[in-house]
Amino acid sequence: MKQIMKKLEELMEIGGTKKDIVLLVISGISIICSLLRVKPFSFDLAWVAIILCGLPIILEAIIGLVTEFDIKADVLVSLALIASVCIGEIFAAGEVAFIMQLGGLLEELTVAKARAGIEKLVYLTPQTARVLHMDKEDIIPAEQVMVGDRIRVLPGETVPVDGIIIKGQTSINQAVMTGESLPVDKTIGDEVSSGTVNQFGTFEMEATKVGEDSSIQRMIRLVQSADAGKAKIVGIADRWATWIVVIALSAAVITWLISGQIIRAVTILVVFCPCALVLATPTAIMAAIGNATKHGFLVRQGDALERLANAKIIAFDKTGTLTYGTPKVTAVHSMSDLVTEKELYQMVASAEQYSEHPLGKAIVNCFKKEKCDLARVENFKMIPGRGVSADVERKEVLAGNQELLKADNVTIPEFKEAEDYVEKGCTIIYVSVDSTFAGFLALSDTVRKESENMIAELSKLDIRPVLLTGDHENAADTIASQLHIKEVKANCMPENKLEYIEDYQKNGMQVCMIGDGVNDAPALKKADVGIAMGGVGSDIAVDAADIALVDDEVKELPHLVALSKHMMIIIKLNMTFSMTLNFIAITLAILGILNPVIGALVHNAGSVFVIINSAFLLKWRKKIII
Repeated sequence: MKQIMKKLEELMEIGGTKKDIVLLVISGISIICSLLRVKPFSFDLAWVAIILCGLPIILEAIIGLVTEFDIKADVLVSLALIASVCIGEIFAAGEVAFIMQLGGLLEELTVAKARAGIEKLVYLTPQTARVLHMDKEDIIPAEQVMVGDRIRVLPGETVPVDGIIIKGQTSINQAVMTGESLPVDKTIGDEVSSGTVNQFGTFEMEATKVGEDSSIQRMIRLVQSADAGKAKIVGIADRWATWIVVIALSAAVITWLISGQIIRAVTILVVFCPCALVLATPTAIMAAIGNATKHGFLVRQGDALERLANAKIIAFDKTGTLTYGTPKVTAVHSMSDLVTEKELYQMVASAEQYSEHPLGKAIVNCFKKEKCDLARVENFKMIPGRGVSADVERKEVLAGNQELLKADNVTIPEFKEAEDYVEKGCTIIYVSVDSTFAGFLALSDTVRKESENMIAELSKLDIRPVLLTGDHENAADTIASQLHIKEVKANCMPENKLEYIEDYQKNGMQVCMIGDGVNDAPALKKADVGIAMGGVGSDIAVDAADIALVDDEVKELPHLVALSKHMMIIIKLNMTFSMTLNFIAITLAILGILNPVIGALVHNAGSVFVIINSAFLLKWRKKIII
């Protein structure tokens, strides 16, 4: 029995699909030859289909009944196969076996294995840590760090454990935890999380959470638990299998007892086989996946479109999803009569041209797009966690946060303009020229031009948009107001996004989550459907999702939702047709009008109709104005 179980597991592996295709081709050829009465070896070639396709079905049915008393569609198929062989209807048995295995192959091709991406999260876990003992630095495995240890982190290194900075200043890229597109300045007393990256300055920290308690390990556990809790959709034929088996056996036995003709009973079993019913869902899904691929979606989970059709809420990450994820200069304000706004912009861009900070690079890129020339710079200096200083055309320029200017004894007057931009979620770069406050630049993330219309189209499809972001409330509210999103959850850590999705699900609402960062991975796994931005998104987010948007064109999202709903209509139409055909064929079989071979051919015709009807999904397109 163990060997049989092992063999079946090997047969059902996705990696064995090529072998299954070869077997089906051989079986198909044998069925055609049998139908044409071609018997080159004085042997009915339908036996080839029975052996290659039928035996695995029978074995799986027996194992399911014996080990779990699990009645699926393959139980009825097995009964029909055995009965057909017993009365000599070899072609009918071979044809049924072939069609059923074809349906199984289509399901294999559409239902891909879920890859959690957990192994890539593990790669983010720091392997070593620089622990200080009596001013001596020892490099030890990160898992050996103890609470209270003093740790040094150099520029470019990943923070090994959670802790508090006790010496130094820096900027930390914490996108892995919050999804924020910009590094966050850190100084003494600030907390840092494991897995985040130290960008510029060297600092020393005291470990507060280590090992399994660290942030990155908590992230891994969240992804694992979210994946385990996601329900899988059961095939409709298997869901109704118990009733189908009972009705089929009852009808066959009663017909046999009344008519006294075993062939009528076998015909009922043959026509009752849910061939078209088995093909109804996977063929429609395959066609819909082909359609989605043309519009930039890579569907990694076969049943993801089924789940998406039932989604009532779509939760969006902000940075990189609804926005481009790259800051742009939105305003330049001069507060000095000696410097114009154009001159101020040039000075700051020139001073930042050697900066490695994302904000500095953004300022330079925006300035260059206006086709302006940068000035010559001397004595450039980068101050980690604060900003830059440089001599621009013999003028000393400081550009950074308020602490940078205050350290140079520059007085920053109170003014409302900067506060207004902060309330809108902008980042402010304060500027001084020759130790005198000169003004500021405001930078913010920009909304994708198609996001507003995309949200409007989703609303027409009865989808409720929700914004889940790690950004501050001001930035989140600004973006939400532009896109007319009423529900906003800001300052979200990975576990917070997970909790919000769980709350929606507990209230009976199916949720689709769209994100791009590592911090979105647990939420993408927990949601009924996870969609990752494949272009700008991290590999871990893509691996955690059911669907990847390859080119990041969010304008196609309404089409995907509409496609999933139309796909479900096609599936229901396919099932209705197949069940209707079944009952008509059963009636004819009871009356003796159909024999097993004709019954099998009728089923074949029903399967062909289902495949053709599903194929129309390949070119289906809902007209959406974006």
